[in-house]
Amino acid sequence: MVRRIGLFGGTFDPIHIGHLRSALEVAELLGLDELRLIPGARPPHRGEPQVSARQRLAMVELAVKDVECLKVDDIEFRRERPSYTIETLEALRDELGPDVQLLLMLGWDAFCGLPGWHRWKELLELCHILVLQRPDADSEPPQVLCDLIAARTQADPHDLAGPAGQITYIWQTPLAVSATQIRGLIAAGKSVRFLVPDAVLAYIERYGLYRATT
Repeated sequence: MVRRIGLFGGTFDPIHIGHLRSALEVAELLGLDELRLIPGARPPHRGEPQVSARQRLAMVELAVKDVECLKVDDIEFRRERPSYTIETLEALRDELGPDVQLLLMLGWDAFCGLPGWHRWKELLELCHILVLQRPDADSEPPQVLCDLIAARTQADPHDLAGPAGQITYIWQTPLAVSATQIRGLIAAGKSVRFLVPDAVLAYIERYGLYRATT
């Protein structure tokens, strides 16, 4: 049987229950061999995260420590330049071989922004794309992406064939939680218990992360 590995990248600043539920649901729905969470060490599309890359990585490791199908991959920490997804996929192909089915998870907004990504047209040469759609999504993809959708869409995510090349959709009702919300609550001196795993909360409190500065 061909191995099937999900990939879920992000800044995870901090990782929270919304990230984890999405990852776990996809892994279970598709029966993946594993799903790798890949913290971005140097995200090229946004400002520098509030806490260090190593602290974000540590929180992701704590969050999935006891979840068998969820793994952490620090591949983007092995480069000294910005963490472009296409280069991460190339490195994973070199590591895992040409036959492994790689499935890259993207939220709808991120997917609609693909034409702004570095070497975005090459992504489907290396992976399938799982688009996580949500009932309240209202943005429309640009025309260049609509053409790609028309040519590459597989309606049923269970029918993805080969190691790469197709786009499919998974409907999810997201939990109403965001990293921005969590950072704001902590800065305001409010509790974020039950929004992040207990081990992540303990780490945030131990190192005083996200507190307002004076």
